Amino acid sequence: MILSGHEIRRQLGRNILIDPFDEAKLNPNSYNLSLHDELLVYEEVVLDMRKSNRVERIVIPPEGLVLAPNQLYLGRTIERTETHNYVPMIEGRSSVGRLGLFVHVTAGFGDVGFAGYWTLEMFAAQPVKIYPGVPICQIFFHELTGEVTEYASNKYQDNHDIQPSLLFQELCPESDAVGQQLQLEFGSDGRRQADPLAAPRLAR
Repeated sequence: MILSGHEIRRQLGRNILIDPFDEAKLNPNSYNLSLHDELLVYEEVVLDMRKSNRVERIVIPPEGLVLAPNQLYLGRTIERTETHNYVPMIEGRSSVGRLGLFVHVTAGFGDVGFAGYWTLEMFAAQPVKIYPGVPICQIFFHELTGEVTEYASNKYQDNHDIQPSLLFQELCPESDAVGQQLQLEFGSDGRRQADPLAAPRLAR
């Protein structure tokens, strides 16, 4: 079963963390997450699963940025989420989908226990202009039955930035290659801080 908006609110600070939280973004059975102002694009012509592929960082200006078709853009949410005892999932908003913009490429399924920012695999069916801070997708929560072992991957857990694929760590665990994630901290508004503060966590 999927949690209602009222139940999402009741679980805040207990099993669900959404930071920052805005009551106006709460839906009948989901919560709208917003787009951060940076993107990553791969620089390689051919992406290699067994390697750490090079990326370029792009800033989305206040006046917007046009996404080109047939190009994968990695973005992230402004909000950091943490979920216990429920399965978090993200999907695109219908208004965004009607512009031909996909916000994930088969990777909208989260794990119980995940904590961090959501990396978005954005793909445009035709040129579309996007803006920083726009409500880009929605998160919703499934109830879970059975004994729970929480997500504890060292690849994506407690991330601080947009995350390219780290599949190479599984395929080539002996590799000396490192991922492209920068070790940055972000404030509650999702922006970098000159004097970093620890990311909020649910009390366990």
